[in-house]
Amino acid sequence: MSTVNMLDAKTHLSKLVGDVESGAIDEIVIARNGKPAAKLVPIGKAKAAGKRLGLLKGRFPAMSLDDFNSDDQAVAALFAGKATD
Repeated sequence: MSTVNMLDAKTHLSKLVGDVESGAIDEIVIARNGKPAAKLVPIGKAKAAGKRLGLLKGRFPAMSLDDFNSDDQAVAALFAGKATD
């Protein structure tokens, strides 16, 4: 544990946060007029969001580009209000 006064904390805040974040110092007490006023501690690591790519892998059959584009005319006809058979 390290103690710094308010003026030094204001002057060197980026360095102090970096030291706490990196683990070089576990906590820093900030004092005002020699009395402890606040404590600077790391908040821990953020949780990983997880992988989302391939979320639906294996749930739908594989399709080639030709298969995908084969229904373009039918879809265009539906948008135009024409009946398809």
